[in-house]
Amino acid sequence: MAYLVRIASRAERDLELLYQQVSAADSLAARRWYEGLKRKVLSLSLHPNRSSVTPENNKLRHLLYGRKPHTYRVIYRVDERLKRVDVLHIRHGARRGFRSQDVA
Repeated sequence: MAYLVRIASRAERDLELLYQQVSAADSLAARRWYEGLKRKVLSLSLHPNRSSVTPENNKLRHLLYGRKPHTYRVIYRVDERLKRVDVLHIRHGARRGFRSQDVA
């Protein structure tokens, strides 16, 4: 059964900022990379538990996308009861660990 993927407003802002940072509007390669990230996020609807639990919070998971040094973490939680994935935050993988207010 497929899960509903909901993207929180914080994650939407993260995506918008990332779109600007990689200049996806001006570069075909950057646009393909960005669209690949979005496809990967939406693929959580089929296998949401495939990714690791985050070291910061064992109730959250993180999906990694990209290659070093351009790896991004998609922070999300899975609600098994509602069959829903909540994408909370998207951040560069080299950043320090997040705090609870970073994903609220």
